[in-house]
Amino acid sequence: MTKQLHKRFTTEQVKALFQKYLHEEVELVYILETLQIIKRRFFQLLKEYKRDPNNFSTRYERKSATRRISADVEKSIIYELKEEKKLIEDKDISVTSYNYSYIKDRIYEDHQQKVSLPTIIDRAKKEGFYKPRKRKKKSHNREVHSNYIGELIQHDSSHHKFSPYANEK
Repeated sequence: MTKQLHKRFTTEQVKALFQKYLHEEVELVYILETLQIIKRRFFQLLKEYKRDPNNFSTRYERKSATRRISADVEKSIIYELKEEKKLIEDKDISVTSYNYSYIKDRIYEDHQQKVSLPTIIDRAKKEGFYKPRKRKKKSHNREVHSNYIGELIQHDSSHHKFSPYANEK
């Protein structure tokens, strides 16, 4: 059942099967197997066919366009991506990539709009805000840097703000 009924059969073919079924020339099992539908769907279609045989059609038209987002949502995505870019470009803050899930949450909290994560990433790529993830480097090599067994070397070499709202490094 990979394709929908209207893609596998023409309306005339389905009408012919319904007529044969109504004149008891073909059994239900054969029609279900041929059309590759279940009983419930068959009887729904048969009911529509009986209501108006001349205007019956298996053609399917969408009522609204798919994969479309409104202009307001589009603006919200771009606005939040720009805000995040300001953080990434600030050398005092250690943010190096976009957190697209955070952007999704901000859009929902600030603008009450639901957007999928792939949509946000797609817009980031189209608008030039996308930063690919860096490949992971080896965490460390297995060289020993101590002079004695059990020697502990400790250092702190951070030179950035841990939060964009912090006043000092």
